[in-house]
Amino acid sequence: MAGDEETANTLEATPTWAVATVVFVLIVISIIIEYLLHLLHKYFHRLKRKSLIQALDKIKSELMLLGFISLLLTVGQKPIANICIPKSVGESFLPCKSSTFGHAVEETKCSDQGKVSLMSREGAYELQYLIFVLAMFHVSSCVLTFALGMAKMKRWESWEAETRTLEYQFSYDPRRFQLTYQTSFGKRHLKCWSDNRLLRWPASFVRQFFNSVSKSDYFTLRHGFIMAHFAEGSHFNFQKYIRRNLEKDFGVVMGISWWIWLFSVFVIFFNAHGFYNYLWVPFIPLVMLLLVGTKLQGIITKMCLDSHDKSHVVRGTLLVKPSNHFFWFNWPQLLLHLLHFILFQNSFQLAFFTWTWYKFGLRSCFHHETEDIVIRLGMGVIVQILCGYVTLPLYALVTQMGTSMRKAVFTENVVKGLKKWRAKARKNLALRNHPHSARLSLDASLETSLSLGTSPSFSGHDASFSTVDFDRPSDDAEYVALEIREAQKAQGETNA
Repeated sequence: MAGDEETANTLEATPTWAVATVVFVLIVISIIIEYLLHLLHKYFHRLKRKSLIQALDKIKSELMLLGFISLLLTVGQKPIANICIPKSVGESFLPCKSSTFGHAVEETKCSDQGKVSLMSREGAYELQYLIFVLAMFHVSSCVLTFALGMAKMKRWESWEAETRTLEYQFSYDPRRFQLTYQTSFGKRHLKCWSDNRLLRWPASFVRQFFNSVSKSDYFTLRHGFIMAHFAEGSHFNFQKYIRRNLEKDFGVVMGISWWIWLFSVFVIFFNAHGFYNYLWVPFIPLVMLLLVGTKLQGIITKMCLDSHDKSHVVRGTLLVKPSNHFFWFNWPQLLLHLLHFILFQNSFQLAFFTWTWYKFGLRSCFHHETEDIVIRLGMGVIVQILCGYVTLPLYALVTQMGTSMRKAVFTENVVKGLKKWRAKARKNLALRNHPHSARLSLDASLETSLSLGTSPSFSGHDASFSTVDFDRPSDDAEYVALEIREAQKAQGETNA
């Protein structure tokens, strides 16, 4: 009878219409998911959000990687089960206190030798569920975190718009002099504990929970960034620059690095009974997140102290100087990698809890204690909310205060226009330097002049250096003009 039941579970004893129906449903679901991702790709392309398109491609590649791991488990079920180990080794590092939980059927090869399988076929099958749940939790966790961060930073748009009002220009008039501690930024950060490192760290730890990014912080850091990289009084849109950088960082966070995989293996290994991992593993992401938030708050305070030490009297407002030395190892991007690690480990622990609940029940040996359930769920939810709504906005603002600005300073339209200008300049220079290109150069100049709507005489100034094609006006286009004018001047001197 047992043999008949085993035969009934194979495709040989399954109606063809049932197999065809299941295959058809799976294909339809796959096509729908692929079509939805395609629509999302087209939507980002229409909005000219290249960074989000790259993040979407990263999601696809990670899902493909996890799918490939699942496929390897399916193909390798039998070979893995045929790897035999001694019973004493097989009964060590068990997740359950007692080995009476769920014994799987051993392979004949191992049972004949008095040994057990390295992993049974049923165990490999259950592990595939963990991979699927992990993929869903990782994507959902990253999207939710950045959605919370963007919602918190929504009010920065009104702060950026306020920088163009007469009231702001009057308040930050460079002709006005005031003491550093009289500025709103100085009042917030120049406290009695600011100079003492032992007191500054606890104060920065507490501050991240209460108005972590104030309006004075945003205005002062924005002013310092613009003064370091642009001209005074420039109307650079700092809020859009932060948003573009955050979109690029989203693509980084969506990936899974090899060292993060190694730590995940470490977590699985210490899930054995006796390590009491529920008392310390769930706290690792939380402690790291609080440490990052404390460091970010400390950087703002140190920038204020640095400016105060240089001058006690300021023009207009306190001027902070961006520098890498405020960050750990002079590396601002390290904070991004730490957030990446925190998000993945938090989603991994939530996925592991959900998987064990679904496959073995809520009161299984994986989380037999009530404290285990409360700690894992509580820490997972706290880290998710704290990272998205508190730490991420703080990270987005403070990490712009490194020594150099990032590529996102130019919009996609400006980058596209610069690439066109560069290609035209190279082409015209190549034609001019060729000994037999007089006629070709004249034709190229005429063609360029006609496309500009000017006379052929304008070609003497090399029209390709006089225009950048933009699909639409951009707030950042004015910052490209200086570079183009310098190129024009250099080219004119060369022609002369």
